[in-house]
Amino acid sequence: METTSSIILEVQNLTKQYSQTSEPAVRGFGITVSEGETIGLLGPNGAGKTTAISMMSTLMKPSAGKVFICGIDAVKHPSEVKKLIGYVPQEVALYPTLSVRENLRFLGRIYGLKGAELDERIALSLDFVGLVDSADEYVSRFSGGMKRRANLAAGILHKPKLLFLDEPTVGIDPQSRALILDRLAMMRVDTTMIYTTHYLGEVEQICSRVAIMDKGQIIAEGALARIYDLVPGSTNLEEVFMGLTGKHLRD
Repeated sequence: METTSSIILEVQNLTKQYSQTSEPAVRGFGITVSEGETIGLLGPNGAGKTTAISMMSTLMKPSAGKVFICGIDAVKHPSEVKKLIGYVPQEVALYPTLSVRENLRFLGRIYGLKGAELDERIALSLDFVGLVDSADEYVSRFSGGMKRRANLAAGILHKPKLLFLDEPTVGIDPQSRALILDRLAMMRVDTTMIYTTHYLGEVEQICSRVAIMDKGQIIAEGALARIYDLVPGSTNLEEVFMGLTGKHLRD
């Protein structure tokens, strides 16, 4: 059993009910994540993955439930945990009329970085995602893959203990996807990650554990090496996913 000191994220009965809907977007969501784990959070469209991540990362207030990050109540004290977490959203969260370097400098100051420390973190982050040569170009001129890599640089700039990644490789070229996955694999030593994607092969490549959501709640969870046991006869994660969530369309 993991000791309390190694628990980075603990979520209890997290729920989100929107006023315009009859059913909660997320209901009774709970998970405990230990230091160094990379959790693949999977589910069909509308399962509640992005809503769950938004609540866990303090971007959205839950209707009910608790979130503890490094032992701090993130619902009651969101400002105290913001420096501990990073977030790489589905959409590119950068100012298009600034260069990527300018974006990182602005974000770094928000996180309290300054002077030589900020310069060093910017340089390391740009190098890590392969954007040193494009650091002073406007983000609006970047290709899709470059924007995604810049998005990752922004998420890791302040060396977060917990990194949320919401479909960070969607719609990009194979080379940028390969670089991002390679870098995330390197980060697993020092950074705990929650990772959502529709590319199940990515989960098999970098995740140590899988949680599958449907209709706002976790319906299955387990170590990647044992998740196949949940659907007898399955030989890969896609077969497990389809076996648990069905084959009907989720437009």
